Amino acid sequence: MFTGIIQAVGTLAAIENRGGDRTFRIRTGKLGLADVQLGDSIAVNGVCLTAVTLPGDGFTADVSGETLARTTLGSLAVGDRVNLEKALTPTTRLGGHLVSGHVDGVGRVVSRSTDARSVQFRIEAPAALAKYIAHKGSICCDGVSLTVNAVEGAVFNLNIVPHTIAETNIDRWKPGVELNLEVDIIARYLERLLLGDQAANPQAGGLTLAKLAEHGFLK
Repeated sequence: MFTGIIQAVGTLAAIENRGGDRTFRIRTGKLGLADVQLGDSIAVNGVCLTAVTLPGDGFTADVSGETLARTTLGSLAVGDRVNLEKALTPTTRLGGHLVSGHVDGVGRVVSRSTDARSVQFRIEAPAALAKYIAHKGSICCDGVSLTVNAVEGAVFNLNIVPHTIAETNIDRWKPGVELNLEVDIIARYLERLLLGDQAANPQAGGLTLAKLAEHGFLK
């Protein structure tokens, strides 16, 4: 688990193709690794990866074909800057929100504009994720815990303050750039719980207005 508070910006130092999947070597910059052991989890642009070697200036991680296909990691090139966060501990300050590092989909930057010292973004999420994105709710974009300022359909707005821009790779976000999205974990589990006994039926489908009414959420 993670918090979505980026601890350092690293650099993708090398990519090794391994017959359908890849091994990444990541230089971690100011991210201290003294407390990291082999097998520990580190989020890279919001994707939970496992450290398989610790060469001293960073770590290497195997990236499966599934991860390459379902996230933006497959489009990374050597030299790209990546957001990094070590897994949280019981004493970690939960400054963001609970993040699993399991990406739900890939979104796209629609627009970027300035508002005083902040930068505002409009992000388009996959249609299937729109129901999980709420006004003033939390969303994780490339590993960064952010607050949704407005939402219209599958497009949501973000306001990024100068500190967040300086401490992450958000400066690379331009219209057309794709981002890893993870919706609020509570919303995902709530949907499943509301299905009740029907969750065990593969023909039951997803959450509908009828099912919400049945459980008293609609009048």
